[in-house]
Amino acid sequence: MWLIQEQVYRIIDFFYLGGAVMLPLAVASFVMWALIFNRVLFFRRLYHKNMSRVEAAEHIQQNAFPDEKYRGTTALLTSEFLQRRSGVQRIDRYVLDETVMSLVASLDEYLPVIGVLAGMAPLFGLLGTVTGMITTFDVIALFGTGNAKAMAGGISEALVTTQAGLFVAIPGLYMKNFLARRAQVLKYRFSSLGIYLKQYV
Repeated sequence: MWLIQEQVYRIIDFFYLGGAVMLPLAVASFVMWALIFNRVLFFRRLYHKNMSRVEAAEHIQQNAFPDEKYRGTTALLTSEFLQRRSGVQRIDRYVLDETVMSLVASLDEYLPVIGVLAGMAPLFGLLGTVTGMITTFDVIALFGTGNAKAMAGGISEALVTTQAGLFVAIPGLYMKNFLARRAQVLKYRFSSLGIYLKQYV
């Protein structure tokens, strides 16, 4: 238990050393990782518990919704199409195309925001570096270079915020690119599935 308390105190001290810039940096990090976990879970659902194309075609021909046990790309496209279909074959082919485009567009949701938040983190760190150096120069102007303890606060702020900004940005940018690659694969799946199912509409 005391190890957990010690870690909590270290984190609090770390935030205190970073100064005021650490608060918006922490908020940006929290929002970024919340969106990342949202996308990871959403993509994971589309990769697992999938149904075959043949089963999807049978469900469309019978106008029957897939079982709840199916949650992958094929089941999602089939369910969305069945909800929107009009019953007129000529119109339903356009409805299928629209459904595919809608699902493809939904795959990019939040990814630009994740990229922006990851890109903002080093800028927050740079802002903290600047404010820390300003604090250090203010101390030098008042006390000269002989007061090392007073100068240490500004230097610590500059270094801690730079470190924190990079600590948030590097994994954030990696996850954004990782999720973008996963989204691209799913886009191909939706597109090819839409082409296949059009002949059964």
